[in-house]
Parts: sequence; structure tokens; C-alpha cells
Amino acid sequence: MQALLPGASGNGAAPAAPALDVAPGIAREKVLVIACGALAREILAIVEANGLAHVELQCLPAQLHNRPEKIPAAVRAEIRKAKRDHTRILVGYGDCGTGGLLDKVLAEEGVERIEGAHCYAFFAGLDVFDAEAEAEPGTFYLTDFLARHFETLVIRPLGLDTYPELRDAYFGHYTRLLYLEQAADPEIEARARAAAERLGLAYAKRVTGYGLLETRLTTIGT
Repeated sequence: MQALLPGASGNGAAPAAPALDVAPGIAREKVLVIACGALAREILAIVEANGLAHVELQCLPAQLHNRPEKIPAAVRAEIRKAKRDHTRILVGYGDCGTGGLLDKVLAEEGVERIEGAHCYAFFAGLDVFDAEAEAEPGTFYLTDFLARHFETLVIRPLGLDTYPELRDAYFGHYTRLLYLEQAADPEIEARARAAAERLGLAYAKRVTGYGLLETRLTTIGT
């Protein structure tokens, strides 16, 4: 397998593998996706909606994002276990705060990942995300997963449930919350609005669908 070598800066500039056409009646190559647990629901939805029976999923805990320095080693361990039974592996992570260290591991292991620095870029698209970030630098982003688990992944780890006065220390430089919606769900959108209110931020929404995540999953494999 040829490795895809993202930019050394870890900014998510990994080139995509070309789409491969498969003749009718020929089985597609089995692909294992090693992904962040924050993407599990979305990946399974994409697999089901597109009939991707050749795609299997192995997830790592979403809480690793609180300690991004641990992501490269955790991903490497999963890759090495997976290589016993799989010839094609796709990593469902961006750089995710590893400062290029994840890309270094993937180059050494000969494994590719989805383009983008993080899941916000996966869903919004690289150019759209860059434009949003440039237009509103003080933006806090939510995906469906983060909106659903805002209390356990944001509020409690930061101690805001006990010390709400810390809000300004953490979020004083933010001006808005942008909810990137993968699947329309009034309950999840209500949670996103409530998160913005709790943080004292203006609320905005962009409907993204599954973006690059769906593109990569539906074009990988032979």
C-alpha cells in the first residue's frame, strides 16, 4: 500500500486516493476504518446508506481529544493489530492537535487518512472551513456529536458545571458558536442552541451533511 504523505506541518493537506471503479459482480476489497469515536455514528450511517458492506469500523475513544499527544501511539497500535487481517486501512482522524505527529506515524505505517486538520473540516469541506475561520476567527465549532455530548465533553471536563465563573477564562475570546449539522434533528439543534446560550455566544448554523467523510468512504476500496 502506498502511503499518502500529508504536509509536514500537520495542517491536514493530505492528498486523497483516486476513486476506483469496480466492475459489476466483483467484490470490493475489505477496508478497515480506524476512527475517532466521535465519528462512529456518522460512519455507520454512511456505510448503511451507501451499501458499503466492504467497510468495517474500529473506533478509539473520543476522549483522546483531551490528550492529543496520545492519539499517534493509539492509532499506531490499532494499525499494527489490524494489519494481521486487513490489507487496506483508512484512518478517520484529522491532525486533531497532534502537530504533525499522527501524519508521521501514518507515513511510517504506510496508511492514509481522511483529508483535513479535524472533523470540522471533514464535514464543512476544506475551503469552506477555511473561509469560515477567516471570516470569524473567534468561532467555537460544534458537530452533531459534540452537541449531543456537550455536557460530558465540554462543560464537565472544564469544570464549568462547578465553577461557571470560569466561562470567561475559557471562552472570553470567542464571539460565536457555529453548529455544523450532519443530519437534521430538531433535538440536536436545540442542544446546539442551548450550548451557545450557556457559553454566552451568538448562534449560527451551517448544514454540511457528511462532507469529505462520505466522499472518502464511498471511493475507497477496489
